[in-house]
Amino acid sequence: MSFAEMMNIGLLQGFAGLSLFSVLLLMGLGLAVIFGQMGVINMAHGEFMTIGAYTVYMGSTLTEKYAPNLVQAYFPFAIVAAFVIAFGVGWLTEWALIRHLYKRPLDTLLATWGLSLGLQQVFRTAIGPKEVSPTLPDWLMGSWSPHEGLDIPINGMFVMGLTALVTVLLMIALYKARWGLRVRATVSNRVMANAIGINTKQTDRLTFAIGCGIAGVAGAAFTTIGSTGPTSGSLYIVDSFLVVTFGGAGSLLGTVASAFGIAQTQSISEFFMTGSNAKVLTLLTVVTILMLRPQGLFPSKVRK
Repeated sequence: MSFAEMMNIGLLQGFAGLSLFSVLLLMGLGLAVIFGQMGVINMAHGEFMTIGAYTVYMGSTLTEKYAPNLVQAYFPFAIVAAFVIAFGVGWLTEWALIRHLYKRPLDTLLATWGLSLGLQQVFRTAIGPKEVSPTLPDWLMGSWSPHEGLDIPINGMFVMGLTALVTVLLMIALYKARWGLRVRATVSNRVMANAIGINTKQTDRLTFAIGCGIAGVAGAAFTTIGSTGPTSGSLYIVDSFLVVTFGGAGSLLGTVASAFGIAQTQSISEFFMTGSNAKVLTLLTVVTILMLRPQGLFPSKVRK
């Protein structure tokens, strides 16, 4: 094997790690907002990802049936719809369930786990138990070849671009927008935030809904690289919690660094061993580091 071929294989493996990093980061960002800012353990986060994926699938199906000439243009609108629908379901979930369980993290774990099982059954009943895939527009298919022997998938680059956009928008919202100021004030001192007129209950509801909406975007991105089934989102929930815990609860910088490190470790390991062994090695590495630094890479304050 020539040096050029080895370089191409290494670059492709690194790009595969970046694709995994993008999905993990989108999931981790939603969890970082919900768990890091509110202290709520949302075991149904994967199902909000599935909601986003099914939204894209339904958008594809309806477009093909009623407006086939728009198949090349529906996908960006489907991503927005995925955020809006997951946001709406998250808003209702906080109002109906989560708001009664604040300061009881173990109860939120059990309640959202039950919600997860219920949503999975809804997906099976409404859509079916089989995995489905949307019809992607032609501009998402194929690959880009910067030089001979190196083919980079266009859908992977799109997911990376979408992840970068969502990350930047969330950073701006948290540190420049009024919502972010209210969130940080509520996390810092809830009693004082109430005293100066901040509606902390409304802030909690909006924060939870935004975290769920980001999970919906993660689901929309996931449809470009895999098929969707009733339990697809639950497969990522463990990795997502690992990303947030390893990065430091509530730290967006830590979430980014953690997602990148976990994705690249797993991707590089898969070059030398099987996928299952690579997952085990990645998990052992993360757990070992957490034993030495239990607060994570960039610890942050959680809801009081």
